[in-house]
Amino acid sequence: MKDEQIKKQFEAAVERYAEMGVDVKKALEQMQKISLSLHCWQTDDVTGFENPDGQLSGGIQATGNYPGKARNIQEVRQDVEKAVSLIPGSHRLSLHAIYGDFKSNVDRDQIGIKDFQSWIDWAKANNMKLDFNSTSFSHPKSGDQSLSNRDKGIRDFWIEHTIRSRAIADEMGKQLGGKACHNLWVHDGMKDLTVDRYLYRKNLEDSLDKIFAKKFANVKDAVECKLFGVGLESYTVGSHEFYMGYAVKHGIMATMDMGHFHPTEETYDKISALLLFTPEIMLHVSRPVRWDSDHVVILNDSVQMLAQEIVWANALDRVNIGLDYFDASINRIGAYVIGSRATQKAFLMALLSPIAKLREYEANGQYFERLALLEENKAMPWSAVWDYFCLQNNTVPGEQFIAEIQKYEKAVTSKR
Repeated sequence: MKDEQIKKQFEAAVERYAEMGVDVKKALEQMQKISLSLHCWQTDDVTGFENPDGQLSGGIQATGNYPGKARNIQEVRQDVEKAVSLIPGSHRLSLHAIYGDFKSNVDRDQIGIKDFQSWIDWAKANNMKLDFNSTSFSHPKSGDQSLSNRDKGIRDFWIEHTIRSRAIADEMGKQLGGKACHNLWVHDGMKDLTVDRYLYRKNLEDSLDKIFAKKFANVKDAVECKLFGVGLESYTVGSHEFYMGYAVKHGIMATMDMGHFHPTEETYDKISALLLFTPEIMLHVSRPVRWDSDHVVILNDSVQMLAQEIVWANALDRVNIGLDYFDASINRIGAYVIGSRATQKAFLMALLSPIAKLREYEANGQYFERLALLEENKAMPWSAVWDYFCLQNNTVPGEQFIAEIQKYEKAVTSKR
């Protein structure tokens, strides 16, 4: 589509939205401020750089073997840069602790900022900020429990690792001029019937207390729940109720991954509840299909309702939006871009909603009118505004990114 055609359709959309009481240009200003935390592990199937040939553990699986996955730090960065060039706006990059620039064998209780300084330098050069995640899985001491383990030595190992991870995040925030989110997720659980549930949760609480004893000025701390993991189906120590209670008690963020709840639960409905009791929240936008939470994000009802709830609650400045999926069955950069753009589209659609009129209808008990307007809003020309947003950010509009990724595959990833 030519630029002039995009601009013409955009102007028509502006007029149409104005009839519904929506200021499109204000929506675009808000959209420009929304920054996604892009997950580096989509590029290499959560392999990391400690042992690229090692096996995933801790209830994590990356399915598929599409050719061209990133094999080292240079290729991960190259793929991220390509993905970012096709995602409008300014965004962050989220790293796991296994993605350090390791010059020698460094166990996880010995990692430090030296192992991530080159990432900070790269982020500065690419005008990005960084977020960080401690990594409890895929390690000889992972087992079925880490921070909740009965063995104090194993608990202490993972406590030290997580304290060091928070310190790394602090330095990232300090050097890059904005707080870094540090997300703590551990896979801890059991495959079958468990009788000492309280013990493991008490161990986890004690470990978290030690981890968070030191405050860091440049870190936003978050704890992430999960329903279950593969091989750990019967009991999860860090359940939603556990981490929700811990986050509220200690004034830190709870991370909500869209695939970490029961199939009939919708994450969007939890947002307003948590925002009443915690200063901010962290999101992992993903797409659950049956038991697997890590399919590529698409513009489905769940993602749209998630964005609507955040926008309608005026909470954009209190919600940190991250992505978390790893699909190895299709082109990995393509998966990266599809999911990122789908998430952005959901937020744009929410910002273009006639919320003032909808609130008026609801306050007046005009529920027929409310439902009718919600339905009519679905057919509004939001895609014309999306294409213009891409144009504003010097990013290819519409489906043009498909050809760009095909070119990259032919020139780069197919030769790996």
